[in-house]
This record gives sequence, structure tokens and C-alpha cells, in this order.
Amino acid sequence: MKRIIPLLFIPIGFAPLVNAADTIVFPSKNGNITFSHKRHTDFLRDCRNCHERTPGKISNFGKDYAHKTCKGCHEVRGMGPTRCGLCHRK
Repeated sequence: MKRIIPLLFIPIGFAPLVNAADTIVFPSKNGNITFSHKRHTDFLRDCRNCHERTPGKISNFGKDYAHKTCKGCHEVRGMGPTRCGLCHRK
């Protein structure tokens, strides 16, 4: 029975990965941001690059988080949008 119980929790632990939308639109007064979750997960592979600990909603996500974490990652990797109009689309 000890071997069965951990296996029962594997699908539950990965449920957010299965249910995550391929594309997420974040509304913004400067223009909506269309985020390709699938492109990021395919490229980065490790959810912890963006998420605090595990897959799921990023609890402190907002302008400050996006500008520091998302834009910062794009700058460090030398890929992805870093200018306002490339993320914010009206």
C-alpha cells in the first residue's frame, strides 16, 4: 500500500500543468499583454523559472513582478520582448 499512495498523488500534483491555458491575456491600461504559456514551458522546461515553488497561479504577479522577472529574464537571455510596445498591444 505504501507504493500505491504516492502514485495516486502524482496526477493531482501536476494538474495545473494539464489545465494551464496555452495563451493567457493580461489586461493592462497600456495595452493587453498576450502571453504564450506553451512557448515558455516548452523552452524553459522548469516551472520554477517563473513560479515560486510549484505550477499554479503566481501569487504576487502584477506590473512590478512582470517588469522585474519577465523583462529581466528576456534581457538576461537576450531573447523575448523588452520594449513596452512589444508586450503591450492596443
